Amino acid sequence: MHWRLFATLAETAGDTEIAVESDAETVGDAFDALLDAHPDLESEVLDEEGDLYDHVRLLHEGRDPFAEAEGFETPVEEGDELALFPPVSGG
Repeated sequence: MHWRLFATLAETAGDTEIAVESDAETVGDAFDALLDAHPDLESEVLDEEGDLYDHVRLLHEGRDPFAEAEGFETPVEEGDELALFPPVSGG
């Protein structure tokens, strides 16, 4: 899987583009593989119950799998791009 990370998440993982070896079948599998490869991200994206923070955005192929599809159960294919965004502020 190919992940794009932004802002503080990229800093934590050490790069903005991360390739994670995985036989992921779902967005959840791919997400778990990312956290296995970069465990320091966990505290930045998961709350105390292990759920994705509301303010963190996860995209699959440019779309929000929680708004348009089946959330973490959304199927993925080899070569799909996933992205994680921390909260963004500005003015």
